[in-house]
Amino acid sequence: MNLYDTHAHVNLAAFKEDYKEIIKQAQQAAVIVNNVGTQKDTSKKAFDLAKEFDNVYAVVGLHPVHTISQDVDEEESHFISREEEFDYAYYKALAEDPKVVGIGECGLDYYRLPEDKTLEEVKTIQKEAFLQQIKLAKELDKALVIHCRTQKDSSDAYEDILEILRLEKPSRFEIHSFTSNWGIAEKFLELGGYIGLNGIITFDKSGVLKEVVKNCPLERIVLETDAPYLAPAPYRGKRNQPNYVEYVARYIAEVKGLSFEEVCKQTTSNAKALFKV
Repeated sequence: MNLYDTHAHVNLAAFKEDYKEIIKQAQQAAVIVNNVGTQKDTSKKAFDLAKEFDNVYAVVGLHPVHTISQDVDEEESHFISREEEFDYAYYKALAEDPKVVGIGECGLDYYRLPEDKTLEEVKTIQKEAFLQQIKLAKELDKALVIHCRTQKDSSDAYEDILEILRLEKPSRFEIHSFTSNWGIAEKFLELGGYIGLNGIITFDKSGVLKEVVKNCPLERIVLETDAPYLAPAPYRGKRNQPNYVEYVARYIAEVKGLSFEEVCKQTTSNAKALFKV
């Protein structure tokens, strides 16, 4: 049964020693993989992997945390982000290749703020990079892969992205790693977007994402892992990998009262339509 992991990072250092083995495991499990860039070097690595493996595609772009240098301290990683301005010509040269199916991950991230910048300064810098990537996605007719992370107990970044999308009107987009409520999800669906769901739904105790899974039409859901991060419940705390996308599909099937096969078939069809694969 085919599955499509629309968002993985086998192009990151976490897979430096065994990326070929991980991709071959995905091939054996009939999983198509989008490797997603976060800045120039990881986008180039995603591009190289897409050229090397038949079941792998690339998404290239600049992650909002890399628009400003800052200390990123997460449960699963700790690093100093390298500041980069969006280089339109560089990313366009990569994205013109047919195995590059999207631009991103790009968007807004207000979760942490560098000590030397105000929220308004961060918003201005991130928004400019986001707008440039929307422009590139539209110019090359590529899907837009959107990262969104809010300040704690807020929907601020989601609301700002919605406002930008209403003005800019990208033709195809998805909200990667969706973590807000059904009301917010509905607004993205009204704009024609897809909702990207990953292992978070299998361990979210709030019930908020379960409501999103219940209410979101299967025709508007795409699956992802965000590997090496956010491993689903059976592998919580371990390094995530693309073939674990199966557990995201199984959870959705359980919540919606559908067969695993039906979820696989429809979400793979959705991903192929979104990314024109």
